[in-house]
Amino acid sequence: MAPEAGTPGGNPATDARESAWGVFLVFLRLGLTAFGGPVAHLGYFHAEFVTRRRWLDPRGYADLVALCQFLPGPASSQVGMALGLSRCGYRGAFAAWAGFTLPSAIALIVLARFLAGYPGVIPSGVLHGLKIVAVAVVAQAVWNMGRNLYAGGAWAALVLAAAAIALRVPSAWVQPGLIAGAALAGVLLFRPTRACGSGAWTIPVGRGAGALWLALFFVLLGTLPLLAALLPGQAVAEASAFFRAGALVFGGGHVVLPLLQAAVVEPGWVDNDAFLAGYGAAQAMPGPLFAFAAFLGASMQAPPSGWSGGVLCLLAIFAPSFLLVAGALPFWNRLRGNARMRAALSGINAAVVGLLLAALYDPVWTSAIHAPRDIALALAALAALALWKLPPWLVVTGCGVAGAMLDL
Repeated sequence: MAPEAGTPGGNPATDARESAWGVFLVFLRLGLTAFGGPVAHLGYFHAEFVTRRRWLDPRGYADLVALCQFLPGPASSQVGMALGLSRCGYRGAFAAWAGFTLPSAIALIVLARFLAGYPGVIPSGVLHGLKIVAVAVVAQAVWNMGRNLYAGGAWAALVLAAAAIALRVPSAWVQPGLIAGAALAGVLLFRPTRACGSGAWTIPVGRGAGALWLALFFVLLGTLPLLAALLPGQAVAEASAFFRAGALVFGGGHVVLPLLQAAVVEPGWVDNDAFLAGYGAAQAMPGPLFAFAAFLGASMQAPPSGWSGGVLCLLAIFAPSFLLVAGALPFWNRLRGNARMRAALSGINAAVVGLLLAALYDPVWTSAIHAPRDIALALAALAALALWKLPPWLVVTGCGVAGAMLDL
């Protein structure tokens, strides 16, 4: 018998449908407890939805994760949206996103408003410690991504070329240009391979609706920059910048760092010290790293800022994820078998590792490392994360305390 529409892998345990409120509560618990970044989030999801609740079987879950890693955007959040969509349609997708994202987003907005209202209340040493821990976090991300995605000498050369261009041409538009160029280079340089077969993923979204969601994605990606140039005020410009960041990020949440830094620091919307301190604080939060957008929106030096800015930027950076998940799911079985698409993705992966490598140097290293003791603290934080496997929130807290002590 064919799987029931909307029941991944056809697991009988998925026949009992969930209300949107039920989906929200499940993901709210995960949003309050899921520390450790995207890879850890996918492990939490497997334990909750495959092992415990049996919403889908392991084969269906692996197929879904493959899709969300193929698409730009935060993979763990997209997996959550797709699970919610499969349970009770669009309301379920929104409920899953809200439950998983709002705890960290609200905490980061509160932190941003606190820093804005009491700029001197947090010692400068603590803020410096948060910037130093960002060095360790991004270095670990570069290493893990490079090791897992490595595809030969040509791939490594593409990584270095992307990093050099990003450092030489610090513009908000160089990142999407590099990603597009790397996709073409991937088709030309890498031998296309086909994906291994796996179970089909069915979803209550038809191909017609999927095509409309994809069309809306490309329309917004193309028209928001034009509207930002034509309309006065900063609201549309913020929406455009964060939508573009959410639409062009491949490889995980840390890759959004160079895009957001170019979008908000270079125009003077957010101070670079506040940017890096907020990024460090975001490592201590559960849930998706993309919630960092809420901190940036709340920290804007011109309106909209505060709560309205935080909500605007949060919705803008996650909007592409919803549009792509709802749009791509109906076409996934055909898309994942396209060999040229997979070769292009290999090139894109090289570009995003190069972008992250460039960001590791500027602004992360150049803003945080000023003395040998800063290097020592960064290396200790990296060892705590990579070798000792300490929880990120504990490492962030320890760096903040160490930074305050070094500042005495």
